Amino acid sequence: MKRLYLLRHLKSSWDEAGVPDRDRPLAPRGRKAGKRVAAYLREDGAAPAVVLCSSALRTRQTLEAILPALAGDPELLVEDGLYAAGGGALLDRLRAVPAAADSVLLIGHNPGLGDLASELAGGGDADALARLREGFPTGALATFTVAADAWDELAPGGAELTAYVVPREL
Repeated sequence: MKRLYLLRHLKSSWDEAGVPDRDRPLAPRGRKAGKRVAAYLREDGAAPAVVLCSSALRTRQTLEAILPALAGDPELLVEDGLYAAGGGALLDRLRAVPAAADSVLLIGHNPGLGDLASELAGGGDADALARLREGFPTGALATFTVAADAWDELAPGGAELTAYVVPREL
């Protein structure tokens, strides 16, 4: 069994006109939400072996906000290819994770992350599934179990949604 966490970056700021999308920082609301998401991950005992993070500023700042809450010493990979990646590209990237990694956290963007979450969810808690399919807002965290020995076996419908939370619920 593998565990997969999909985390959309926290709320970003639109205050500075002319800032390229990739360089937008977190908004104060996003920083507050980060504390709640971090507390949830700490309480959950989240211990990803690998963290994949988009290179955009807001995703890196999201990682900084939650990193102290993660158990263990995850391998941190900040990758340009995760910025604006679609669901299929994100799935391909997850399939390239070494089989030895029992748990992965992917921090990215919509619409690709929400599409991937919906595509992977082949079962799980009915309420969580319904809420997931309604949308994947900033700070949303979907937790899946994957009945596979290796990440390259990850397939659409091949994961069970075990939890879905958004910051306003925490």
